[in-house]
Amino acid sequence: GRRAECEAAYRKAVEQAPMLGEAWWSLANLKTLRFSDADLATMEGQLAATDLVDEDRFHLHYALGKALEDAGRYEESFGHYARGAELRRVQIRYDADETTAHAARSKALFTPPFFAERRDWGSAAPDPIFVVGLPRSGSTLIEQILASHSQVEGTMELPDVIAIAKRLGGKPGKGGASHYPEALAGLDADALKALGEEYLERTRVQRKTDRPFFVDKMPNNFAHAGLIHLMLPNARIIDARRHPLGCCFSGFKQHFARGQTFSYGLTDIGRYYADYVDLMAHFDAVLPGRVHRVIYEEMVESPEAEIRRLLDHCGLPFEEACLNFHQNDRAVRTASSEQVRQPIFKDGVDQWRNYEPWLDPLKAALGPVLTAYPAAPVI
Repeated sequence: GRRAECEAAYRKAVEQAPMLGEAWWSLANLKTLRFSDADLATMEGQLAATDLVDEDRFHLHYALGKALEDAGRYEESFGHYARGAELRRVQIRYDADETTAHAARSKALFTPPFFAERRDWGSAAPDPIFVVGLPRSGSTLIEQILASHSQVEGTMELPDVIAIAKRLGGKPGKGGASHYPEALAGLDADALKALGEEYLERTRVQRKTDRPFFVDKMPNNFAHAGLIHLMLPNARIIDARRHPLGCCFSGFKQHFARGQTFSYGLTDIGRYYADYVDLMAHFDAVLPGRVHRVIYEEMVESPEAEIRRLLDHCGLPFEEACLNFHQNDRAVRTASSEQVRQPIFKDGVDQWRNYEPWLDPLKAALGPVLTAYPAAPVI
């Protein structure tokens, strides 16, 4: 939360090494800084260098995308965001078909009889509150609201559920498929309880207070909602959902420090969002009421009503501090770190509209999910 010192440190970095793309992007990623014309000229000059490495080049493209967006030069801005994403995409491995297949396999396994047979298995601990969805969906806002409650501790995006899921999937050979989620069918009550207790033990290091509840806001955990329910049946699951074009384009123009490999192509991120909506609609059907959904636009429009609904779902009494979440001085380690230090504002809700002329591939990938929002399409 020490923004002025943070900004000064990044400024010192770019003074000493103006080609250092990550420092320029880190300044842009504060979301609160406006670059000067001199800054733009310096970044453009660095991009013109023929010996600039790709790591610096794509960071500079993202930073210039943000600078030009702030200046209202949207076509140029989009060009830089797209070029940054293109350079990053060739460095990572992501297969959209694998995500779609995981959703289909999960739906096939997680049926009402499957869950009924395993009712109340797992660890009875109610401690975790999982906030899932996509990055840039308002999940950090939800975490900050919850962490402002006297009974809830905010932690960070914890990797532990994903690590457990990977272990359950085994180590498939080249081209082989993971045994997860089907491996869950072979676990008995004791094994699921052990997984829940393992998760609690693994995450204990993140808990710095004696508050009884804590938030795990790893967004990708939506893909493991079935595992969470089985091993921690009393944990809360909150689904943070934002308009598909707003959420997906915000993710597309964001360079993430790690993970979120689906976000570097408009078609990839659109398919990922559609698969997420499909899978969460399945859990709504087979476990009615298990997942509480927070629609970002509704939270922005009626914060007190939505905060009260959120706290009710978590079994927590209303506290005024949750309305004043922006006064919480806890450390925040996501791309929204500075935005959640401000009261709720509406400015970001429709920013994607400035880029609509270039979003046709995203719209096509989203399909009926786009027109059905905030509901899921009827298949």
